[in-house]
Amino acid sequence: MSRISRDLANSPHNHNQHGRADGPNSTSTSHPDHATMQQALRGATTFTCANARVPHVAVVGAGMAGLRCSDVLARSGVNVTLFEARNRLGGRVHQVESGGHLVDMGPNWIHGTKGNPIMTLAEKTKTTVIEPEEDGALFDTGGTRRPDAEAVELSGKIWEFVVDAFKYSDEHSATIDPQTSLFDYFKSRISKMKGVDDRKRQDLLHEGQMWGPFVGDPVETQSLKFFFLEECVDGGNVFVASTYQKILKEAARTATDPDKVDLRLETEIVHFDTSAAAHINPGDGPSHKVTLTTSTGEKLSFDEVVITCPLGWLKRNHTSAFTPALPPRLAEAIEHINYGRLEKLYVTFPEAFWLKSHSEGSPRAISSPTSEDDLNNSNSSSPSEFPYPIFTHFHDPSYVPHPASEPWNQSVVSLAHLLPPHSHPTLLFYIYGPCATHVVHSIKNLEPHSAEYNAVLTAFAKPFYSKLPNYSAANKTCTPTSLLMTQWQNDRLAGNGSYCNFQVGLEKGDEDIEVMRNGGDNSGDRNSINTRGLWFAGEHTSPFIALGTTTGAWWSGEGVARRICAKYGLDVPDDVNENEAGLGQPAETSGQTLQKKDLDGLNSKGVNMAGPGLAF
Repeated sequence: MSRISRDLANSPHNHNQHGRADGPNSTSTSHPDHATMQQALRGATTFTCANARVPHVAVVGAGMAGLRCSDVLARSGVNVTLFEARNRLGGRVHQVESGGHLVDMGPNWIHGTKGNPIMTLAEKTKTTVIEPEEDGALFDTGGTRRPDAEAVELSGKIWEFVVDAFKYSDEHSATIDPQTSLFDYFKSRISKMKGVDDRKRQDLLHEGQMWGPFVGDPVETQSLKFFFLEECVDGGNVFVASTYQKILKEAARTATDPDKVDLRLETEIVHFDTSAAAHINPGDGPSHKVTLTTSTGEKLSFDEVVITCPLGWLKRNHTSAFTPALPPRLAEAIEHINYGRLEKLYVTFPEAFWLKSHSEGSPRAISSPTSEDDLNNSNSSSPSEFPYPIFTHFHDPSYVPHPASEPWNQSVVSLAHLLPPHSHPTLLFYIYGPCATHVVHSIKNLEPHSAEYNAVLTAFAKPFYSKLPNYSAANKTCTPTSLLMTQWQNDRLAGNGSYCNFQVGLEKGDEDIEVMRNGGDNSGDRNSINTRGLWFAGEHTSPFIALGTTTGAWWSGEGVARRICAKYGLDVPDDVNENEAGLGQPAETSGQTLQKKDLDGLNSKGVNMAGPGLAF
């Protein structure tokens, strides 16, 4: 069993610390099957506590982790208060209108459909998703469109390297130099190719930079040692065509019920004090051992506090927000794991000029209710009848002034390829790393949709969209009617970034994740903040297989909720166990196995990982 699979099997959202189906010394080589995990879920909180009582738990942050944690706790009988600094729910899951169309500012992919709780929510809410074809257009560094066959060949070869790198990282992580990057691996593989001229080698190196938008930072800084932590759940990757809006509403159903959760919006928590915990004896009754301080100076005390603030927020505030200070190993883990820089730019036009004509054809799409069976039964091999593909990759452009040390390649998705009524003439740019930082800083103090704001974003995007088919500066259909850029790097509540990733120089990345997940080092409760009533949840503490995703955030919130329920001898209701624990439908009807992506079964045309941005 790989480390990814073992970590998933032992995740708190499936098991608690009192019993594991597959311990660290297990010799099993199979993935945990659905029935085994269901049995573990049902037994996760069945033990009783001599001093069982109902605790008062604060959950800080109403993103996906906080919403799921509040849901499981409240439905298990816990007294829950949910704090959110914003005036809305969702955190980085957020939608706004641009050009008359609703768009996702945060996640708009579901990564891995098999046994994925976010896919289950999509089915339940009749959210429309598509699994796009993997072919794409390619523009080289000079702005020339390469033949489609050449684009497929280059992309296929890089994805072949990606799959091999996943396997190599998983099997040899212990011996890989921490300074070795994924790009170094690409260069090594390319240098050994026979019968390849210098031009193609350079093309492959530029194509390799396509990994940047997946993690929010350049491939040149992606750790090869911990590349295995970027693997994802098995199944297709689907684009959420109708946005995450209905998924978020369903996830927030319990949190917005005043009979179940005390929801306090626009209440920012700035300090956590657990100094009283040292003077409380077990069995003393209600302890209220954690005191929170709001930005207005209000102080409130709770038995347990779950902190779902983003990793970026922890990185900026962990030295000042906690009394006493966090354990040294936990502080190190927070500092070690990087926080990515992925942004989005939506550019809307009067018409999708890059599509000469629309036919009856469309990319493979599924209108909810969706299921893994629907995906499997779709004809994924038939080509789209659109005259231009949904994906475009612009290699690092020599025709756009920028520092030579910074890759400015662009991954672009055509939202005109979505199914009606969700299709609209919009190009979605995934911008990452130093390039994203440059653009975000350029509009930091500008009013969205103002003339100056639009001018800055048009100046950035025009060199790219002007390369598309049928573009004419004299044609009004080629002039944007709306531009909207995310600014996560300017958002302190989002931690001034997007989601976690793993950079060169990292020496104990997997252990760092476990330390944040456990609230301290791996020596047991002795050095864990959990004993002081503090818990961390969020995409940065999720099972390895779902780091940086909404799925991971969901699982992490549920995992902490189950551990708290176990601590107080509270049973988690069966409907939570069976219907919403991320395991899909009962085993006898689904036959699915929750596991990591089968790397051996992937093709070389994108390995069904299409779509930049893990969380986004």
